[in-house]
Amino acid sequence: MSERFESLQDWLRATLETSDFILKPASEDASFRYYYRLAVDKQTFIVMDAPPDQEDCKPFVSVSNILHASNVNVPIIHNMDLKQGFLLLSDFGDDHYLNKLSNLTANTLYTDAIQAILSMQLSSDAKELNKYDEALLRREMSLFTDWLLDKHLRIVLDTEQTNAIDALFDLLVTNALEQPQVFVHRDFHSRNLMLTRENNPGVIDFQDAVEGPITYDLVSLLKDCYIKWTTKEVNGWVNFYLNELAMHESKLDIDRDQFQRWFDLMGVQRHLKASGIFARLSHRDGKHGFLKDVPRTLSYIVDLRSTYKELSPLCQLLEASVLPGLEK
Repeated sequence: MSERFESLQDWLRATLETSDFILKPASEDASFRYYYRLAVDKQTFIVMDAPPDQEDCKPFVSVSNILHASNVNVPIIHNMDLKQGFLLLSDFGDDHYLNKLSNLTANTLYTDAIQAILSMQLSSDAKELNKYDEALLRREMSLFTDWLLDKHLRIVLDTEQTNAIDALFDLLVTNALEQPQVFVHRDFHSRNLMLTRENNPGVIDFQDAVEGPITYDLVSLLKDCYIKWTTKEVNGWVNFYLNELAMHESKLDIDRDQFQRWFDLMGVQRHLKASGIFARLSHRDGKHGFLKDVPRTLSYIVDLRSTYKELSPLCQLLEASVLPGLEK
């Protein structure tokens, strides 16, 4: 038993005023946080263990307060020790969206999720959050070149390819920054949404929220790295979002063609970032399971090749070198 796990148990004994509880691993995510399910007095809770030298719990608490005020269904914080990095949270159960999505359930589940996005965007005060600025956008995209191309696949770009990628990154930064800036969860996908009986979905993993592009959470949801839908289905849900947005926020007069371009190119930025993160998780953290999701993640970019000529150099690189390299 590790010293940290012993400290966690000591904290729970003091917090609960009992030693009569059961603590079992619940999950781990793509970070240094660990989650446990606590059973005590015929109730269950989730315990977050976030080592302070690697994770800061303060953003989780502050964003939780923002989302609660916006009627977004996020876990209740029953107790916390920020110095040690321990939080006692309400338990949403084990029904992740990813496990429940099917052709029969998708429309209902995505309708609920889109309503949650609208609640975050229209009701949440994002002004106190960090900005999704140019520096952050570029740091994220560099994960693709540094970790997937260089570290994982050992692909060396020539001068022409480097210039083309740089020009594309410029385009993607402009695309993100010219959009209306709203509350952005920043990882709003099927593994971070829980099926709940009331106020569905339960939303988790929101601590990295920022003020950023209006399309970001929507494309994270509908062009999910872990599950893929047809273009027709995705476009239908985008139209639903726009119709709902127009009903709730008449001041935002957004041209639908412009929104589609924002949405598609925002997806390219996210999928470059995500593919790099998956490679980094494998090489730096020993979490190799995410590599299987990289081809799906990059396929969203290739799907846009005929629509956006600006993506041609990247798509050529993906099809000629990256995707074949991932199959080895």
